[in-house]
Formats: sequence, C-alpha cells, structure tokens
Amino acid sequence: MKKNIWFIALSAGLLTSSCSEFLDVQPEGDATTTTYFTSDQQAIDAVDALYERFHQEALYGRELFWEQGGACDVVWGRTRGYNTLATLKYTGDESPLDKTFKELYVVMARANWVVDQLLKKQTLSEVEKRSLGEAYFTRGWAHFLIAYRYGLDTQGVPFVRYEDYSGGYNNSIPPQQKSVMDNYQLIIEDMDKAIENLPRFEAYDADNRGRAHKAAAVAFKVKAYAYWATWDATKWQNVITLVNELEQTYGRGLADTYAELFSSDFNDFWNKEYLWTIPGNGGSTGGGSEFPGVILENKGWGIYNGWGQNKPSYDIYEEMAKDGAGNDRLVRTILEYGQEFQFFGETRKFYSGSDVESGFMINKYMDPFKHEDATGNGYVNTNGDWPTARINFPIIRFAEMLLFRAEAYLMTNQADKATVDLNNLRKRSNLAPLPGTATMANLYHERRCELAFEFTDHLFDLKRWHRSSNATIKELAKKELNAHPRARHYENRQDPESAFTVGDYEDYKDKATYDDHLMVFPYPSVQITKSNGQLKQNPGY
Repeated sequence: MKKNIWFIALSAGLLTSSCSEFLDVQPEGDATTTTYFTSDQQAIDAVDALYERFHQEALYGRELFWEQGGACDVVWGRTRGYNTLATLKYTGDESPLDKTFKELYVVMARANWVVDQLLKKQTLSEVEKRSLGEAYFTRGWAHFLIAYRYGLDTQGVPFVRYEDYSGGYNNSIPPQQKSVMDNYQLIIEDMDKAIENLPRFEAYDADNRGRAHKAAAVAFKVKAYAYWATWDATKWQNVITLVNELEQTYGRGLADTYAELFSSDFNDFWNKEYLWTIPGNGGSTGGGSEFPGVILENKGWGIYNGWGQNKPSYDIYEEMAKDGAGNDRLVRTILEYGQEFQFFGETRKFYSGSDVESGFMINKYMDPFKHEDATGNGYVNTNGDWPTARINFPIIRFAEMLLFRAEAYLMTNQADKATVDLNNLRKRSNLAPLPGTATMANLYHERRCELAFEFTDHLFDLKRWHRSSNATIKELAKKELNAHPRARHYENRQDPESAFTVGDYEDYKDKATYDDHLMVFPYPSVQITKSNGQLKQNPGY
C-alpha cells in the first residue's frame, strides 16, 4: 500500500516526536523507543499515557458530548460555532469531531506501539503482562469509538495492527476495513487478548484500582456485539451470554442505591455496578474528567467557575417525570427551578440566570460540590479552568449491561426475561414495576432515563434504533431524531419560584430531516485529501 503522511499519529513521526511526548513522563531519564520497556515502571508510564488521552477535553472531558445536541435530551446552554452537530447538517470538519477523530487515532497508534514492543519480548513480568492487556484494551476502546460513529455495513473504518507486520509496521496508510462488522471482529479480538492478560478487578490494590480489568473488557464486548446486531441480529445472543457471564463469573450487579453511583466518597467508587469509569480525585491534582464543571451553572452563582454547557431539555425531564414527579431517579439526575441542593456547604434553591435558557441543570455529578469549602477540602479542583471533581465518572456500568440484555431478549422474543431486567432497574430507583410484559417502548424509556447524561451515547441509540426491524422503537427513534428540544422559559430567571412556559429551545432550530446516511459522521475532509483516494467518504456526504 502506498505510504503517505496521514492521521499524523500513524506516520513515521510516531516513533520520534509523537512517542517522545508521552515517553517523557517516565522518571528514569530520557528514553528512546529502542531502549524502552527495560523496567516495569516504563511499561506503567507507557500505558498511563494511553489512559490520559481519554481523560482529556477532546474525548470524555467535553468534546464527545457536543454530539448529543442532535437528540432531544441535551441542549448546549451556550451558542457554539459548530451548530451543525445540533442540526444534523454534518460536515465532518466541526472542531469537536475533527479533534476527537485525531485523538482516537493517536491512542490507537500508541497502543499499537506498546502491543508490538511487548510482544517482541521473550518473557514478560507480571506488570508487563498486565500492561499488554491494558494496551489491547485501550486500542479496542479507541477503535470502538471510531468504528460505530463512522462505520457502516458496506464500509468500515481504517485500522491496522502493528504486530501483523513481520518486519515491523511500515507506516503505510491503514486499510479501510470492508465492513464495520470487520472492525467489530477486530475489537472483539483485542478485548479477548485483554481478558487473557488482565487481572480481575479484585486483584488490584488500592493504588491501582481504575486500571483495565477482565470484566471491563467483557463489558466492551457486550457493547460491540450490541452495535454489531444493528447489521446482524444473530449477535444479540452473544450479548445475552456475555451479560450472564458478568453476573455469574465476575459477580457484577446493581449498586444498592442510585446515589451511590455518583458519590464523592471514595468508599462508594468500586461498588458491584462498577465496570469501567474515569475516576476523578478532585483537589489540586485535577484527576478525572472536567465534565462535572463543564455542566455547572456558568460562573457557579459567583462561587466557582462553572462553564454552563450541556443542560437537560424539557423533553428528558418530561420523559423521566412519567414515573412520577419527584421520583428518586429524576431528582438525582436533574435540577429544576426551586429544587434544593447543597453547594459549597450552603443549601440553595436552583435557578439559572445565565446563557441560553434551559430551565434545568444536570445533577448527576454534583455530589462533590456539596461539601463546605469543596476546593479546600479536595473535592473539587482548585483550578476552575480545569474543573474536575471527586467522582467516578461512568463509561460503562452494569445497569447498561442489563439494558442491553433486555433489548436482546426483546429482539429474540423473550419479553418475559426482559421484564425482569427492566423491573430490577426500576426497583433500585424505587419506581413501580412495569404494569405488564416489557415492550420496546419500555426499553426506550428505561434506557433513556437510567443513562441520561452519561456517555452511553443516546444519540447513537436513536440512530441504530432507526434501522431496527422493530417498528415500535424505530418510530420512537424517528420522532426524537426529527424533533427540536424544548425548554422552560421563566418570567423571572433569577427567581426559583418563578412561573414559566414550555417552548422551543432558542438555539439551532434549523434541524435537518433525518435519514439513514446521518447514522454515521462524515470523515474530516483533510483526511480524505491526505489519503490520496484510499479513504472513502461515507455515502451521502
């Protein structure tokens, strides 16, 4: 295949400038790629640099969440320059899409290098074996995020494994897989390799909790098979089998309370629902995702530098309120006007006086902000320009696994078993059980409400459901994809008790009519140009 500079991180520069940036974190001095992996610490440093990319703003810090403006649960709160993400008029060159695309290929390239280098060693220490598993895991994770957002049954996404080249990777352009199903197979294989090399979560000491583990890799296999089922319904059985394995082999289950999942108490972080997260410690070290501060009221009522972005719509509030006003899940997920909450040790009633009006704020990640002197006591980052907080930010939790299994049961004519899974979720949030046997409409409601404002990707749920053979969920997805979100508009925005009306959210009203080519994003134009015709743009763009 013709060599070319493409994706930047996959070029020959990877083993010089790109790699040196993350190799520099190791404490033994300036390493080179020819002498790396001579100690356990070097393996740890190399892998930690892989995780760090996911924590940054370009991925789970903020940029991935802009995409959710294309559904009806999240409004942006502040006008941005890439309105096409909210109106579904994608170009592929929107700055969040372009930045995320590049970052994910950086992770894949660096994970590729770690895998390749460790496989060349004749024997691995226990830490190096774990590091190899972590590299497979992060490569599969990054690959998954690209695959489902850009890949189709007729055209996959570019991917290459360095270890497949007997003479070493030649820096050629990664081949665009024939189908996204080929990408999913490669992701499954990476997660299987991760499972072979990783320990169980329980084997980690306190200092290493938060690293990849066997059950986390199984959970990513569940997600890959569920998305694969969009194109091949036989994969739903794999979903059922693997979720059963998470329960029976790995002891995963639901946490006792919904609030425990979003607690600022370290003792709550590693509950039985935990599968994969970005743990944050707050304080001056600033570890974790900045999303808790991104969603906080802009300027935080004069107390802390919130950013005022990504707010709930009236639509998701209305959907959650179907279970009864004031129910546990709704109150823990959304702040509405007049609702009491704790902020820096003070009891306040919520109102929002800034930005484009929504009438709500996300409440799931607010627990760290409740403490008196939350910054001084280490719960919230002292740097308001990087507003991380002490919370175990969820990427995959067992509740999502139950929802995938319930969906698989429904799609394989086992509605009675789906009813059990959905009712277990409802029971945990003190909601009444379903009045009858579960339907796809129930699945839509439970998945939307249980996982609201987590990056389980509600927008892509709608997109894959729009292709579903089930008429009920297809119609629900079509309705939401073609709707414009609503907000509450208050007579006096400074008054928590003010009267309001419900109407359209005031920004990005020119939403495109949805069709199936919008299921995936277009590739950034610069990548099409640099590939000299070897990267094919997605159909319809």
